[in-house]
Amino acid sequence: MYWDVKRVCPLDNYEIYVELEDGRKGIFDLKPYLDHGLFRELKNKAYFSQVDVVFGAVTWPHEQDIAPETLLAGLKPVEKEINAKQGA
Repeated sequence: MYWDVKRVCPLDNYEIYVELEDGRKGIFDLKPYLDHGLFRELKNKAYFSQVDVVFGAVTWPHEQDIAPETLLAGLKPVEKEINAKQGA
């Protein structure tokens, strides 16, 4: 699908860099979610850095994920690819 994520990298300050299959690139800020439910675990930076793409969605090992419509609504576009190393 056009909104499928093909690459995700953790960044400092609880943000992730995302590339979508349709060529869009952007930064998504997870700070507003860190005090809610399952997302509290993401406050652990070592765990946060385990972000991955599964079936086109941004996910973490304990089943936290970002709904595609939430990701698209909050994605701050960037023009250049970010070559972030793994690890927040």
